[in-house]
Amino acid sequence: MVSQQEYGSQEKHLLAVDCVIFGYERGELKLLLFKRQLEPEKGNWSLIGGWVEPNETIEQAAERVLLKITGLSRIFQEEVKVFSAPDRDPGGRVVSIAFYALIDIKSHDKELVKQYGAQWWPVTKLPELIFDHAQMVNFSLQKLRKKASFDLVGADLLPPEFTITQLRQLYNSIFTREFDPGNFRKKVLSLNAVVRLEEKDTLDSKKGAYYFTFKKPDEIDVSVRIVNS
Repeated sequence: MVSQQEYGSQEKHLLAVDCVIFGYERGELKLLLFKRQLEPEKGNWSLIGGWVEPNETIEQAAERVLLKITGLSRIFQEEVKVFSAPDRDPGGRVVSIAFYALIDIKSHDKELVKQYGAQWWPVTKLPELIFDHAQMVNFSLQKLRKKASFDLVGADLLPPEFTITQLRQLYNSIFTREFDPGNFRKKVLSLNAVVRLEEKDTLDSKKGAYYFTFKKPDEIDVSVRIVNS
């Protein structure tokens, strides 16, 4: 049994969250970064994060950070990993929990992002990041790819109405490889996860490609794997 005296004798650590915020635009998976506003590493590129307040959970802290920087609430987010190397932050003993989030770039508050000096970067052309943030990004990409292998992730990254080609291009950007158009279409439609609309996209297709929209998650056949390893 731990006594109150033992609690008081333990060294205190700082607890933080870091948010790996993914968006999708013009055929590229992107990451939201900002210039760090305090020392050490002030002015260098960083993930968006913050301290966990005494009265909140780590999930609530991540939601607060996301709302503060994007103006969006109820964003899809998932815990990635705890980063606890004693020397990971030169400023002090900081334990950080990384979350990744998926947002529709068109729906976030652009002025708010600009106010914080944040910027969208293609994941294939990222600048050098502070501390262990590059590791956080890599682990988040692995987690996103695993999720995208079993679930259609476009609902969080694409507009409400999209073509199968647009969905395939999103998957190309997530996995950094080209999926066969015919096979990808067949696999997506076999999930019974999308509904075809009557409207067509006549700008990107000469014949006109039908728009689709996502069904509710509980209506999707989760037994089919989208991407085979």
